[in-house]
Amino acid sequence: MAESFDVDAMIARFSERAHAVKKRNLPPVAGEERTRFIEQAQTDYRDYAIIGDAEGSIEDGILHLRVDLRPSDDDAS
Repeated sequence: MAESFDVDAMIARFSERAHAVKKRNLPPVAGEERTRFIEQAQTDYRDYAIIGDAEGSIEDGILHLRVDLRPSDDDAS
């Protein structure tokens, strides 16, 4: 499987999912349900975006994802 697995395509799918979560409409919910929905959307976006920003490789049949979690220069100012 490792030889036919396209790491870049997987990372691109996660990036697409992150963008889809960001554009997701709020369902007609209110109160605590709305808060939980928003919190879950934020978590989903963060998780998908982390993988979507990763550099990936397969080495000896093991998937390696390298993710730089340091703040960007834009975040420092």
